[in-house]
Amino acid sequence: MPHKFVNKLYSKVYYSDTDAYGVVWHGSYLRWFEMGRVEYLQELGTNLKDLAEQNDIIMPVVEINLRYKSSAVINDSITIETEILKVERASITFSQKIKNALTDKINVLATVTAVTTNSKGKLYRKLPCPICDIFSSTNASLQIT
Repeated sequence: MPHKFVNKLYSKVYYSDTDAYGVVWHGSYLRWFEMGRVEYLQELGTNLKDLAEQNDIIMPVVEINLRYKSSAVINDSITIETEILKVERASITFSQKIKNALTDKINVLATVTAVTTNSKGKLYRKLPCPICDIFSSTNASLQIT
């Protein structure tokens, strides 16, 4: 089976990411996960702005599931890992994790599902060709169901 494409993004926990006790505020993880998905697309040679402007494709998130495993704290170095879990007829589900970059201890696991719409919000019932091309060209084991 071919190796899955995984994007790794590195960051640090700053004071603005934490609560009054120096522990990461839960909403900060959502921002980091979005950064991971954006960087994933960048590494594949595209970005959300180009998809919108050149192809009239918007990728809104419709579902997020988070599982908190351990807390990240101020000054921790973290790794945000992003990969495709599945591509279905009209949606893409990402598997993501944030972990301590030094110890590999997992802080949060996430599955994030996005759909594709046009700029007016109309749902594409089938993923547009540019999206299929982006994902199928990077991972031969990826099957669109």
